[in-house]
Amino acid sequence: QLQLVESGGGLVQPGGSLRLSCAASGFTLDYYNIGWFRQAPGKEREWVSCISGRDGSTYYGDSVKGRFTISRDNAKNTVYLQMNSLKPEDTAVYSCAADRHYSGSYYSMYDYWGQGTQVTVSS
Repeated sequence: QLQLVESGGGLVQPGGSLRLSCAASGFTLDYYNIGWFRQAPGKEREWVSCISGRDGSTYYGDSVKGRFTISRDNAKNTVYLQMNSLKPEDTAVYSCAADRHYSGSYYSMYDYWGQGTQVTVSS
C-alpha cells in the first residue's frame, strides 16, 4: 500500500524554525515528484514547494521563497521541508503529495497524499 506520512509539525514562536518530514512507504520516492501544500482554516489550499524526482530541481511559492528549503534523502525515502523565519501567517496544516509524472503547484495533479501535520506559529 502506497503511503505518505508527514511529521515534524508543532507550535513554534515567530522567527523560529521547524523541519517537516514526508516519509514514503510502499514505494520508492526516488522517481517521484514531491510537493508540499498547506491549508489554513477558512483558506484555500496553497502550494508551498516541490522537488523534481528526475533532477532534484526545487521550486517555491512566493510567500515562502528564501525562508523554506525542500530537500530529499532517497536513502531514507524521505523528503524534508526546512522552515525558517516562521511567521504567524505560516500557520496551517502542511501536507505532502507525490506524483510520478507531475511536478508543480496544482494539487489536483498529485496522486498520493499524506494526512498532514499541523504547524502553528504563535507567541
